[in-house]
Amino acid sequence: MRPPVEVSVFLLSLLAPAVLYTLNNIPALQEPLPILGMGLLVLGSVLLLQLLAVGHLTKVDPLFYAFAEFSFTCLVGLTNALEQDRFISGFMGFYLKMGEPHLSTAYAVMMSYWEGIFHYLLFLIIIHRMFNGKSYRSLGLLWAGSSIAHQIVLIPGVVIGKYGSNIKPAFWRNIPFIVAPFWAASVLFSRPREMPIITADKISAEQRKSLLRRPVDLLLSLLSLGAMAFTVFRGFVVLDCPLDACFTYIYQYEPYLKDPVGFPRVMMLAYLFYALPLLIVFLYGLKTPGCSWMLDWTIFFAGAMAQTQWCHIGASLHSRTPFTYRVPADKWWPVITLNVLLAAVPILLAVRCHTIPAYFMKPVPKGQTDKEKKKN
Repeated sequence: MRPPVEVSVFLLSLLAPAVLYTLNNIPALQEPLPILGMGLLVLGSVLLLQLLAVGHLTKVDPLFYAFAEFSFTCLVGLTNALEQDRFISGFMGFYLKMGEPHLSTAYAVMMSYWEGIFHYLLFLIIIHRMFNGKSYRSLGLLWAGSSIAHQIVLIPGVVIGKYGSNIKPAFWRNIPFIVAPFWAASVLFSRPREMPIITADKISAEQRKSLLRRPVDLLLSLLSLGAMAFTVFRGFVVLDCPLDACFTYIYQYEPYLKDPVGFPRVMMLAYLFYALPLLIVFLYGLKTPGCSWMLDWTIFFAGAMAQTQWCHIGASLHSRTPFTYRVPADKWWPVITLNVLLAAVPILLAVRCHTIPAYFMKPVPKGQTDKEKKKN
């Protein structure tokens, strides 16, 4: 009797720490090119074992292989985080020295915790639902948003930050991890979403309400405007705006924004050029009935903002960040509160869209509601 596929993936991923420990104790494999070669070999072997695990099934969603492969790397990330925080030792030394030195930064540690806990559990749930005939499209979009945001910040951050002059061959093993989330997102967006069954009368009644008659949407619109203002302000801050308010903020409130690792600067620019336009579009969706795309894009955006804000908040407080770049103790509450709210707004927006979706469903043609049909 074969175990469930998600159990096989779980057991296979548990090999990650053992592989790291073995490589860390073989000196011949601790040079830049051998590290890249062994990394590709390990990932190829994991893919082969996954193929064998589902070889008896006649039809397998190609997304499974990406999710299963990422599950293995999630535990690599968790191992790194635990070692950098000194809970364990003897696993990542060789890789940090000759592979990807930037993984020792506070940002990378928080990123590794996110991958090793949130992404890992998400993958196991998705794979369970995948092989039990249940929908996993929304969960997949949540992961895709999170993973794409992670790559958008990580790769440019490494290149332009202080580690840009020390890029080693192993860094290029990130290429498939950049491509895979974009491919998965395109596949998931192209699949039909599961729409709840809502009567035409309810849809029509909900879509006749103005924004002022929908207090939850009004509040979310105001919160989104606040998030937009905060995004623009911090974008100006990292662009070295000479205004006194920007100077005061970066030196007295959030000095982590000028950390030479590069990640916070790239993140604020990503917010300015990607998150800000999406927030503007979401304001339109809250005001205009029938924007069914809100159901997908809000959950994608929620995943992206949750991941980036987790890393940003954690790194700005982490002991691996130099003391001069951490949030000052007397400014802890206002800075953390603003950052938590910035993460919470997209999450609340996604929850609203998925719990009461009638306003965002396609408008009912005139004369097609139940009451109008009876009159006719």
